[in-house]
Amino acid sequence: MTDIAALLGNDAESLLDHTCQGIRRDSLHLPGADFIDRVMADSDRSPAVLRNMQAFFDHGRLAGTGYLSLLPVDQGIEHSAGASFAPNPRYFDPANIVELAIEGGCNGVASTLGVLSSVARRYAHKIPMMMKLNHNETLSHPAIYDQTLFAEVEQAHDMGCVAVGATIYFGSHESRRQIMEISEAFERAHQLGMVTVLWAYLRNPAFKQEGIDYHVSADLTSQANHMAATLKADIVKQKLPENNGGYRAVGFGHTHDKVYSELTSDHPIDLARYQVANCFMGRAGLINSGGGSKGHSDLGEAVRTAVINKRAGGMGLISGRKAFQKPMREGVDLLHAIQDVYLAKDVTVA
Repeated sequence: MTDIAALLGNDAESLLDHTCQGIRRDSLHLPGADFIDRVMADSDRSPAVLRNMQAFFDHGRLAGTGYLSLLPVDQGIEHSAGASFAPNPRYFDPANIVELAIEGGCNGVASTLGVLSSVARRYAHKIPMMMKLNHNETLSHPAIYDQTLFAEVEQAHDMGCVAVGATIYFGSHESRRQIMEISEAFERAHQLGMVTVLWAYLRNPAFKQEGIDYHVSADLTSQANHMAATLKADIVKQKLPENNGGYRAVGFGHTHDKVYSELTSDHPIDLARYQVANCFMGRAGLINSGGGSKGHSDLGEAVRTAVINKRAGGMGLISGRKAFQKPMREGVDLLHAIQDVYLAKDVTVA
């Protein structure tokens, strides 16, 4: 097992011993082996959706825990194939992407229509697959920051996917159209029995103020989470919060003093706890993203993010570049280290 405390270094005591006071753990719907019976069975989701969610929960090293470790590889569109795969060219081949998820003990793999469809007959029965429906392509010049549908829900269903994923850039001028598109897509996915996962990201130049990027503020990302859950996302993907007070800094929208004085603090677990609270107190599972690869610090950063997510009441981690931009053995080891956090009985919900 991974030496979690050693990888956390000087932050070990603060992260492993913290107790949340603002929103306490007993008010949350926490992940667990019985999550579908205890939480999702209250919803209007069909038996087919519940079965496919259980497929995620039953696969990989975290099977039976109610936690998720997912490998997302849509960066070939989002960041360009060269930027994504030049560090490790084997991943230009979609088969190696899925093999990494399998060898890495992941609950599932998420990728594009092209990637999954090219190897679906080989792998759809071996690991749960999630197809990402929309993307922000980066070849258009000048750059366009918009999420465009690349595929239909039926295509995911026909190739055997258990889930669909999508991104909405909340706060952008195009967000209202994206909300309508993804609301319709998620409803159709549920009709076909698939799980829905929303990348609830923020995008607006005004969210950067005086050198601080509030795209990762706890209050603004949490409102994106709340809207994602409102769109019936079964799982919400969100960046880990790095600051707070976005509403106040931007000077727009609505908030409340208690968000900052009682419900959160400066502690990273408290900030992530507020994200969980806005996922209907955990009825929609929160998975935090692993972020880009920085090289030697990736392992420690991945474990830190997993500890914060788990102790905040989240459902897991979705980490891509930190894993696939390395030799496969190192990528597997990193994914296993993430999973070890969720398997560790002494890393508890704060």
